[in-house]
Amino acid sequence: MPSMPGAAALAKRAAHHAAGDAPRAGFAEIRSRQQEEIRLWLRLLSLTNAIEAEVRQRLRRRFGVTLPRFDLMAQLDRCLDGMSLSELSKRMMVSNGNITGLVGTLVASGHVERRTDADDRRARVVRLTPLGRRAFAKMAAEHRAWISQMLG
Repeated sequence: MPSMPGAAALAKRAAHHAAGDAPRAGFAEIRSRQQEEIRLWLRLLSLTNAIEAEVRQRLRRRFGVTLPRFDLMAQLDRCLDGMSLSELSKRMMVSNGNITGLVGTLVASGHVERRTDADDRRARVVRLTPLGRRAFAKMAAEHRAWISQMLG
């Protein structure tokens, strides 16, 4: 059975106590480590937010596209046959309404096409058009370079 979070720290504290060390030293050590972990987490969160903001700006300036549109195109790029709106919604962790709006914009620009699902005539499947594939390939290449530049 896996140990519970903090079990190692409790065992360490018990060992200190058995050796005659004051239990307070164990608590102080645990608290210090937790504070370091929180600082690291906050730094990672800050870095993630800064990179995301920069990517958003660059996508908008360079390609006139939003990050959600880029993300939707990335999902469709992985699935040549396309996917349903509900599958896109699950993968992107947004509502069906958000997906509908994003898809509508990309259909209007010619990057995505809607079609009826061959297996379920009530469902709609969306996929990248050839124009959408070419555009996404350019965006993805630059996106990779940006991330490499920011982290390098």
